[in-house]
Amino acid sequence: MRFAVLVFPGTWSDGDMQHVLRNVMHQEADLVWHRETDLSRYDAIVVPGGFSYGDYLRCGAIARFSPVMEAVKREAERGKLVFGSCNGFQILCEAGLLPGALMRNNVMQFRCQPQFLRVETANTPFTNAANPGDVVEMPISHGEGNYYVDPETLARLKAEDRIVFRYCDEQGNVTLESNPNGSLDNIAGVLNEGRNVLGMMPHPERASEALLGGTDGLLIWTSMLRAMDLPMLTR
Repeated sequence: MRFAVLVFPGTWSDGDMQHVLRNVMHQEADLVWHRETDLSRYDAIVVPGGFSYGDYLRCGAIARFSPVMEAVKREAERGKLVFGSCNGFQILCEAGLLPGALMRNNVMQFRCQPQFLRVETANTPFTNAANPGDVVEMPISHGEGNYYVDPETLARLKAEDRIVFRYCDEQGNVTLESNPNGSLDNIAGVLNEGRNVLGMMPHPERASEALLGGTDGLLIWTSMLRAMDLPMLTR
């Protein structure tokens, strides 16, 4: 499987993403500069975290105008898998590939910590290796992760089984105390209507090696390979 890992001015999780995809999952993964206009040679697209364009205006608000985003939209419309984490989630929302917006954390603090997540659905190309209700742990690292949609959109996300992860405690309880940023309904990740675009605030690339403290992030990559019916080779 060949991954495009997008790089904008200010991106900093690109190297981590490429390392995990190449050296842990043993797949092809290229760093693709934001001025690229053709992503047709790739099987999947990853939009990593960071501070694209310094997070000026709003997180992801400038990156969504980069030439590569038109290519991302084309490939998403063709059904290719698109995954965005942290700033990548913010960019996908700003570009209209996902509903909603990411606002300032309600605690008005940057939160960088391990975080428990409850898998809400396995009916996705990104979580088919899990079961609904599974609790996983991945790091978060953001100041603007407070997810919001209007009531009508929230109802639709629920009805269409498009909420993929919720913040929870270690036992899987979705509580106010387990919500690190004030995100509506404890939402940590959502899908598009076509179910081939996922955005989430946590960083699975930082939880993909036991050496770094955990491997729960492998869920994302393993599921993507399974969805493409490719071998899952991890070291």
